[in-house]
Amino acid sequence: MFTKSLAATLVGLSLSGPLFAADAPAVPGAPYSPGVMANGTFYVSGTLGMDPATQKIPADAATEAKLVLDAVKLTLTNAGLTTDDLVSVTVYCTDLSLYDSFNTVYRGYFHGRFPARAFIGINQLVRGAHFEVAGIAVKSPAAAK
Repeated sequence: MFTKSLAATLVGLSLSGPLFAADAPAVPGAPYSPGVMANGTFYVSGTLGMDPATQKIPADAATEAKLVLDAVKLTLTNAGLTTDDLVSVTVYCTDLSLYDSFNTVYRGYFHGRFPARAFIGINQLVRGAHFEVAGIAVKSPAAAK
């Protein structure tokens, strides 16, 4: 079992080695790490927009979009990164009519250029979610100084 003490130890490892994001949001009991660092590239697992207090997906899609992006941001923060370090994002969505609504929320999470992105319509997601977001981040050399 992945304990907090082990997670804290792993977070302290060099960014050139493996790194698992500690204390990041995850589906309880699911067998995955919210994020993993490998050779200077950080991979954010597919993330859902669950309410942290209830572990449920909100009915309102805009609220869910904010929660999923907050969860991705927290995973990145725990690895010493920001949303501006994302180079690629994949968004899975069960209702493509939510594209504009998601983008309205999404824009607020970036301060510079946007990462490359795919927005993919699918039939359904775990726990009845509207959105699942995954990403790849690389700390820019200028930001690392």
